[in-house]
Amino acid sequence: MKHHLAALFALCSALSMAAETPAPPPLELGILTPKPGSAPRLNGPTIHGARPGNPFLYRIACQGLRPVQFSADGLPSSLQLDPGTGIITGTTPQTGTYRVTLHAKNASGEASRLFRIVAGETLALTPPMGWNHWYTHYDRITDKLMREAAEVMISSGMADVGYQYVNIDDCWMNAPANKDPLRVGPLRDAQGNMVPNKHFPDMRALTGFIHGKGLKAGLYTSPGRLTCGGFAGSYGHERQDAELYAGWGFDFLKYDWCSYDSIAENGDPKAPEVPHWGKGGAKLPVHKYPYQLMGGILKQQKRDIIFNLCQYGKGNVWEWGAEVGGHSWRTAGDLGFELNRITEVALKNAGYRAWSKPGSWNDPDYIQIGQIGNANGMGQPEPCPISPNEQYSYMSLWSLMAAPLIFSGDMGKLDEFTINILCNPEVIDINQDALGQCGCVVVLNEKTYLMVKDLEDGGKAVGLFNRCEVPAEMTVAWSVLGLTGPMQVRDVWRQKDLGSANSSYPAVVPRHGVVMLRLSKGDGGKGQ
Repeated sequence: MKHHLAALFALCSALSMAAETPAPPPLELGILTPKPGSAPRLNGPTIHGARPGNPFLYRIACQGLRPVQFSADGLPSSLQLDPGTGIITGTTPQTGTYRVTLHAKNASGEASRLFRIVAGETLALTPPMGWNHWYTHYDRITDKLMREAAEVMISSGMADVGYQYVNIDDCWMNAPANKDPLRVGPLRDAQGNMVPNKHFPDMRALTGFIHGKGLKAGLYTSPGRLTCGGFAGSYGHERQDAELYAGWGFDFLKYDWCSYDSIAENGDPKAPEVPHWGKGGAKLPVHKYPYQLMGGILKQQKRDIIFNLCQYGKGNVWEWGAEVGGHSWRTAGDLGFELNRITEVALKNAGYRAWSKPGSWNDPDYIQIGQIGNANGMGQPEPCPISPNEQYSYMSLWSLMAAPLIFSGDMGKLDEFTINILCNPEVIDINQDALGQCGCVVVLNEKTYLMVKDLEDGGKAVGLFNRCEVPAEMTVAWSVLGLTGPMQVRDVWRQKDLGSANSSYPAVVPRHGVVMLRLSKGDGGKGQ
C-alpha cells in the first residue's frame, strides 16, 4: 500500500507540473444536493459523549419547515428539552449510556431518531463540526463578527445538519505591539489573568449569546509566550488560563505550538527530566509535554472542553494525542498555504487511519471553500481558488476520513453552492458515523483511487476520485471492498437511489471530481 501511495503522490505532482496542454475540461458540476423538504428530517450524530456532573448543551439538528415541535423519550431526568427550539440543557447524568428517541413534528409531517447519550470520560465521539474565523477574518476578528457567525449558523441551515462550534482563533487577546491599537495593551491583569483586547469587551457575554442559540463556543491560545500572531500565550499560566476559559464558558480549545519552539530548543524548565531533552533534541517528549500539561488541566475543569492539538504533526502526534487528553490533532501544516495540494494532504492524513477512532480524530485542517482570505497575505475574503468539482472532492475526502468538519470561509457571504457543499445531510452522516472509522485508500491505477469507509450499520461508503484533466470511467468491484452478493447503491451527493448491483458498479467521474456512494445489503440485479 505504501508503494502505491508513493506512486500516486508522484503522479499527482507530475500532473500538476505537466507542460502538455490538456483536453478542454467539461463543465464543472453544479448544485447536486436537493433542497430540504418541508417535513422534519433529524440529522447530526446518533451518539454524544459528555462528562458526568458537567453542564450539558446540545441542539437537535433538524431540517424542515418551522415551527417544529420537539420531544424525547428516555431523556435522563437531569436534562431538559425545550420543545420549541430543540435545545437540550441541564447536567450530564451519572456514568452510563442513555438511549433516547428524539421526535420532531411540524405541519408537514414527523420524524424520529435514536440518540445515545454516553456519560463518561470520552468526549467528541464523532468528529467536531463548526466554524473557525481564521481563514476569513485573520487579525480582523471582533466580538460582533463572532456573534454574526453564530446567527448565520442558524439562519443558513448549518446548525440543522449538525454544525455546532463557533470558534475564535488567534488575535482575541492583547499583543505587545500590533498595527491595530485596539489590540495592544497589557497581556495580563494584576491577578495574572489574560486580558482580551478591546474588540472583545465581555467574553462571558459572548459565550452566553452563542449558548443561547444552542451552539458551543471555542477559543484559541498557545503553549508559548506568544501566539502565531504575536498575541499573549499561555506559557507559565496554563492552569490559570484553563480555569479562566472554563469560567467564561468555552467548550473548545485550540492549542497552537507557535512560539513554544524557542522554549523547546533550550528545554522547558517546567518539564520533568526526560531523555533527549534540550537543544537539538526535538524528540517526542519535547512535542508532547505542553499538550500533556494542558490536557491534564482541562480534564479537571467542571466543563466539557474539546482539546485540539495544533502542532502540525510534530513527533507523530497521532500516536499519542489521545494519551495526553487530545480529541483531535493536526497532522500537517496550514492547508491555507497549499490548497492546490488538498488530495496529497488527504492521502497522507488517511495513512494515519489506525489512530482515528471515537474521541480521537486526525485533523488535516479546515474546510476552505466559498469566500476565504489568501493565507499568504491574510487578505480580505474572495472566491476560493479551487473549482466546484474539487470542492466536492474536498468535502467528500474529509467526510470519508472522519476528519473534523470545521468550515473557515466567510459566514457573511455564503452562497447557494457553498451551502450545497457544506450542508448535505447524507454526506455528513458518513462523517458522523458512530463507528468512527477513517476510510482507507485503494489505488486503482496511476490516475484514480477509491476511499472506502466501513459504517456502523454494516454498509460501506465509497468515494471514487479522479485526478485527471478529463472524465474517467471507474468501476467499484465488490471483491475489492470485501463484499459479496447484491448491494443497494445510493448516490449521496444527489441523494438518489441507483438500484441494486450484484458484484460491481460503474461510474463516470468528472475531472478532479468524485462520485460518492453508500452501499448497503440488497438484492436484484444492476451492475456486472
